[in-house]
Amino acid sequence: MELSRLKEFAHIIINLPEKPIYEKSDLLIDSLLLHRDRNIEIYYSTHNEYINEGAKIILVGITPGWTQMEKSINIARQCLLESRSFGEIAKISKEYCRFWGSMRSNLITMLDELNLNQYLDIKSSSELFLESKELLHTTSMISYPVFINGKNYSGHSPDFMGSELLKKYIFNSFKKEIRTLENPFIVPLGKSVERALKLLIVRGVIEEEQCLFGFPHPSGANGHRLKQFKKNKESMMKSIERYFKQFKILRTRRR
Repeated sequence: MELSRLKEFAHIIINLPEKPIYEKSDLLIDSLLLHRDRNIEIYYSTHNEYINEGAKIILVGITPGWTQMEKSINIARQCLLESRSFGEIAKISKEYCRFWGSMRSNLITMLDELNLNQYLDIKSSSELFLESKELLHTTSMISYPVFINGKNYSGHSPDFMGSELLKKYIFNSFKKEIRTLENPFIVPLGKSVERALKLLIVRGVIEEEQCLFGFPHPSGANGHRLKQFKKNKESMMKSIERYFKQFKILRTRRR
C-alpha cells in the first residue's frame, strides 16, 4: 500500500536542483512544508509513503531525521526523472532510506542476539533488509520529518503529548497505519516511542504482547545501548517467545 501525498509533491521534487547531497536550505522550504506550529515544523518526505501490509516485524522510530529526508527526496527525484510510478518510487525510497550503516548493523546484531531470526526461520536478521524484506516494515510514530528550530525532533522538548499537532499524527495517522498490518511484532526504537505505544495499548489499538519493550535505540550516539540491552535481554527474549506463541505466526521456510 502506498499513500497519496507523493502525487501532491512530485512536481516540486522533480524541479529541485540536481545535487549529490542537498543542504537544509534546499529542502526545508515552504513548498515542502506540511505543518507549522510555533517552533515545530513538519516537512514532506517520500520514504514513509509505502506500507508493507504483509510485514510480520515493524521497527518504529519517533520521526524521520534530516538524513533520511535528504536521501528520500534525492532518490525520489531520480526515480521521477526515470518516469517510475508513484508506487514504485514510494517502495524504492522506503527500501533505500531505512536503517543503514552502523545503525542497521547494531539493529541486526541485537535482534540476532535475541534469536528473533530463528522464529522467522531466517539465518540472520540481516535478511529482513534483503532477501526476506517482505517480512519487514519500518516506520515512524510521526511519519514525516519533524524539526524543532531547524533541528531533528527527538521526542522531547516539546513532549509530544503537549502538542496537538504531534498527537494528531501519533493517534490518527500511526493508528491508521498500524491497523493495515495483521498483529505485527513491534520493535520501538527509543523511550518516546515506547511511551506512545503504551498509550495506544490503553486505547485498545494494539496489544502489549505485540511490543518489544526495553529495546535500546540502535544509534551509535546512544552510549548506553549495550548496557540497556544486557539489562533487558532476558525479558525481551521472553517477550518474543510469548508473542510468537500467542499470535501463532507461521515460519516461512526458504532454505
